[in-house]
Amino acid sequence: MALTNPTPMGPWKITVYDQEYFQGRRMEFTASCQNIMECGMENIRSLKIECGAWVGYEHSSFCGQQFVLEKGDYPRFEAYSGSNSYRIERMISFRPICCANHKESRMTIFEKENMMGRQFELCDDYPSLQAMGWMNNEVGSMQVHCGAFVCYQYPGYRGHQYIVECDCHGGEYKCYREFGSHSQTPQIQSIRRIQH
Repeated sequence: MALTNPTPMGPWKITVYDQEYFQGRRMEFTASCQNIMECGMENIRSLKIECGAWVGYEHSSFCGQQFVLEKGDYPRFEAYSGSNSYRIERMISFRPICCANHKESRMTIFEKENMMGRQFELCDDYPSLQAMGWMNNEVGSMQVHCGAFVCYQYPGYRGHQYIVECDCHGGEYKCYREFGSHSQTPQIQSIRRIQH
């Protein structure tokens, strides 16, 4: 099993399967995997999160569409891919989210890049930023003070997912291109805390 880019030891465990409904080849991980193909699997079709919170990626080396994976069973791809605006059916790399802490999550979103413009502090789940008073559909930059969040392109926790954490970039995301490797727009309309 090729475990690359190791993460510090922690309370993480993921079991992945190469077939739907927990069938086929099975592998367990307690640390990051940059490329499941190096472990002899072509794709992950179902998985179980037994401990910790994880983020899965469409491509190797933690690139492409992101999927937040919290404790539970995911029998088919649709269970962890959510309602994304384009359909893909692959997850090739994954890693633990080291600073997920649902109870102590706090971040500030900014209207413009480089932490400029109007700002708003978040410490809860927001199915619609507009409903809480954020008047445009975009977030120019953000600072994650503690914990981890998943930001969604559309209200109601739909669309592309961007996982942001306090320990990545020092918790600073100075422009929308830092939200994720596939981020083409600063459009974020709902945000929720990641549970651990």
